[in-house]
Amino acid sequence: MDHHARARMLETPLSVDACIDAVKHQGAGAVCVFIGCVRDHTLKEGAGGTPGTVAVVKLDYEAYADMAEKVIGAIVVEAEERWPGVRGFVQHRTGTLAIGDLAVVIACSAPHRAEAFAACRHVIERLKEDAPIWKREHGDDGVTWVGLGP
Repeated sequence: MDHHARARMLETPLSVDACIDAVKHQGAGAVCVFIGCVRDHTLKEGAGGTPGTVAVVKLDYEAYADMAEKVIGAIVVEAEERWPGVRGFVQHRTGTLAIGDLAVVIACSAPHRAEAFAACRHVIERLKEDAPIWKREHGDDGVTWVGLGP
């Protein structure tokens, strides 16, 4: 399976079932799924450096889709190599998302649950660090671009 077969950037709603189907097989005793949803708030530093909550009404995700699929696919391969027996697959949205919409779905299967959980966590943490995906938050304090990742 190449990197593009492990990750898809989509402008349409994500499918948890499709992600699970991409990783299920007879040797998989565990499938772990991470779902990242658009929430109605974010934490931001307020006056004097104190953290505060800001309402969010929608998000816009932009990505260099081909490169994002390569980067995310490589992260999945990294997890598969680190935890033998793991299979992973990721879908990530682009475009405008409403509160409650799915922004990212990650599925990882493995013979045992510990490896499936570890691989799934690894993929989301690395994706947020390295994937060329940008988020614009629309909130009660205006519009703010948030660096890399969902």
